[in-house]
Amino acid sequence: MPIKKLKDFLDKNKVKYVAVSHSKAFTAMEIAASAHIAGRELAKTVMIKIDGRMAMAVLPASHRVDFELLKKALKATQVEIANESEFKGLFPDCELGAMPPFGNLYDLDVYTAQSLAEDEEIAFNAGSFTELIKLSFKDYEKLVKPTLLKFSAPR
Repeated sequence: MPIKKLKDFLDKNKVKYVAVSHSKAFTAMEIAASAHIAGRELAKTVMIKIDGRMAMAVLPASHRVDFELLKKALKATQVEIANESEFKGLFPDCELGAMPPFGNLYDLDVYTAQSLAEDEEIAFNAGSFTELIKLSFKDYEKLVKPTLLKFSAPR
């Protein structure tokens, strides 16, 4: 059960959250519709490489990564999307593509779009294509300690 590691972590840290089961969906916008959540309120995790180092970019489902903005914000030489073969082994307890935005559980840096901090709650895949978690953004920020940056743009 992919969600176990995440739930154990949240429970250990005494964080209040809601687990939501929904019909199987693969794209972030399909998941948002299936779970009856606005696309701007559902966070998606995009695996990126920053000068060859793997990291997570977390942004609203209704947005896309602006790689030029991210490259400038990180003062990096190169920022690119990682392909699945490069990161599939990093998340043995998750369905590929449904990783929760908790890079701290997988020894990865996390860069989160500032626009997600504008909402009180954050919702995201919980390691599978049929479950998501909702919790306060403040708790997410406290546990993950992501770097908040402006790097996304609406689709």
